[in-house]
Amino acid sequence: MYGTLTTVVVGLYILVVGALSTQLQVSGNLLVSLIATGLVAVLFQPLRERLQRSVNRLLYGDRDEPYMVLTRLGRRLEETLATAAVLPMIVESVARALKLPYTAIALERAAGEELAAVYGDSPVQILRLPLIYQAETVGHLLLGHRAPDEPFTSADRRLLDDLARQVGVAVHATRLTADLQRSRERLVTAREEERRRLRRDLHDGLGPTLATQTLKVGAARALYQCDAIAADALLAELEIDMQTALTDIRRLVYNLRPPALDELGLIGAIREDATRYGTQAADSHVLAIGIEAPDSLPPMAAAVEVAAYRIVQEALTNVVRHAHAHTGWVRVNMDDALRLEITDDGLGLPALRHIGVGLLSMRERAEELGGTCIVERHPAGGTRVLARLPLVPVVNVPLIATDGE
Repeated sequence: MYGTLTTVVVGLYILVVGALSTQLQVSGNLLVSLIATGLVAVLFQPLRERLQRSVNRLLYGDRDEPYMVLTRLGRRLEETLATAAVLPMIVESVARALKLPYTAIALERAAGEELAAVYGDSPVQILRLPLIYQAETVGHLLLGHRAPDEPFTSADRRLLDDLARQVGVAVHATRLTADLQRSRERLVTAREEERRRLRRDLHDGLGPTLATQTLKVGAARALYQCDAIAADALLAELEIDMQTALTDIRRLVYNLRPPALDELGLIGAIREDATRYGTQAADSHVLAIGIEAPDSLPPMAAAVEVAAYRIVQEALTNVVRHAHAHTGWVRVNMDDALRLEITDDGLGLPALRHIGVGLLSMRERAEELGGTCIVERHPAGGTRVLARLPLVPVVNVPLIATDGE
């Protein structure tokens, strides 16, 4: 930059001296030199600043104009893009804006980090910036140094920290969109699989059983007048078949919705499970599970009841199997939402934990209803599960009246 600046200043000085000498028809005049020097001095600072900005933009991108970088990134995010194109667009925009050889976004997954978008070739030295949304690390922004011996300056770090905050929000929104799409796909798949299972159970199990009972009833009626002993034996078989059919019906009903919710209500079902889980500790110690909940809850949607019940079940299962705890608590309260808190005084979460199917299932059940479920280490030791389920409006399904009802 300074070489270019010196060349420009010398050239400008010669140009001004030559022009004035020609106009005034003098040569080697001190006044001409002073005028030229004054003009060069006046133009030097604006010229240097403009040249400095051009050189900085050439070497470091838009580092000196952070507002422009953030505005451009925000404008690109506002464009209508497919979900799969958002993260590649972000890493490309950051790399081009700051003249970086490598930029990538790594997302936090259950099995570890996963590179979701990459731009450029990975260098030896990489700066990792956490992408945080509401105190949760959703991933990392990976940035390659411009040169092996050229670390990021304080100006670079300020801009990169601001970018990381914006990118963290975008990554969270992208992950939510992807999770929503996967949830919809799983919902459709689960619904069709459930329909197929019900059809198979009804067609291959309960249907033939009822058809056989109909035939046996007809045969018993035919034998009743002429052979009462055979008719009685046939009716005994029919009674066993009916008990089998009732068992199958109960199994089908339980798979659709836990009957304890209808028989005892949500609080009663949780109390019953707490008593049962308290006797199933994985080792010889005694596990006591306490309940803090109102005596009853106002009517709520069936989906909320089932989700709350399953979350409590899964949390208590983890306490029994993994926590080695002596005391557990289930707290239920309701204000603007149904809130669940399941705590224990056990070993707590390991430093490097693998998110299993149970923890993922609890979070998905809450998120399907627009709620949240957080599993964390309790400040006093042990583990704490915090779930918040919005109060979905209750839908009253009209009953179809039949003759005699």
